[in-house]
Amino acid sequence: MHNESVRLDPDKLNDLYAQLGQAGAEDVVCRAIEELAVRLSHCERLWRQDDLTNLRKSARSLIAIAEQIGMTAMARIAGDVTAAIDSGDQVATSATLFRLLRVGERSLTAVWEQQDISG
Repeated sequence: MHNESVRLDPDKLNDLYAQLGQAGAEDVVCRAIEELAVRLSHCERLWRQDDLTNLRKSARSLIAIAEQIGMTAMARIAGDVTAAIDSGDQVATSATLFRLLRVGERSLTAVWEQQDISG
C-alpha cells in the first residue's frame, strides 16, 4: 500500500473565491472535481485498452484542471505520465499512471473536504 502525500495550494482556492465569490468558486471547484474524477477513470480505462495516444491526451488534459483548483501534485504527476508515454517506457508509464490515480483520488477527497470546511 502506497501512501502518497497530497499537496493542495490553498492560495489557488482563495484566489478563486476572491475572483468569483463563494457561489461561483464552489461551482468551478465542483465541476473541476467531477471532471477530474471522470478523466482519471478514463485514463485507467485507456491504459487497460492499451490506447497510449488517447491516454496521453487525457492525462495532459488533467494538468490545467488540477492546477486551476490548486492540485499541484496531481498536475505534476499527470505531466510525468505524459513524459513517460513520450519516452516509450511502458513500466514508467504504468507506475506513474497508477501513482496519478492514487494521488488523484486523495487530492479529490482533500479538496472536497476543504470545500466542506470553507463552506
